[in-house]
Amino acid sequence: MKIKVKLLDKGCMPQITEKGDWIDCFTALEVKINDPIANTLNGKRTQRNVEFVNELIPLGFAMQLPKGFEAVVNPRSSTYNKIGVILANQQGVIDNTYNSDKDQWWFNAIAFRNTVIPKYTKICQFRIQLSQFANFWQKLKWLFWNGKIEFVEVDSLGNESRGSSMTNNTTNK
Repeated sequence: MKIKVKLLDKGCMPQITEKGDWIDCFTALEVKINDPIANTLNGKRTQRNVEFVNELIPLGFAMQLPKGFEAVVNPRSSTYNKIGVILANQQGVIDNTYNSDKDQWWFNAIAFRNTVIPKYTKICQFRIQLSQFANFWQKLKWLFWNGKIEFVEVDSLGNESRGSSMTNNTTNK
């Protein structure tokens, strides 16, 4: 299965590894996140003062998934221990209509400690699966697919934005 990828940062091509079934994604910039309670006297969150800091971390690419397919995005198993963040919604789903040059993929991080995430850090992973709206032919393609994915870098995905692209609200560029 060939999948078109528009790189917004040359170092952020999704990476297929032989040691796993998921595809790794990298941060497109260095991000510093300060947990608001990390330097408090006792460092405890109570029911009344729960505060979390979230940052949208760009992953440096946009992608055109085949019709009838979607991507499921999860943090890597080591992300919390190594970096101190989790994915805000615990799992992201990106459907095949999020496919314009402006539809960059993001990692919505919640910090549980002060942390600096270097540029090009492996932060999350995804897999490609059938959408619930896949038609018969798309399901047949999935059934006979050999499991090989090839990312093809393109200058443009050639699609209109569906108007819901996220914007970068990171404060520490």
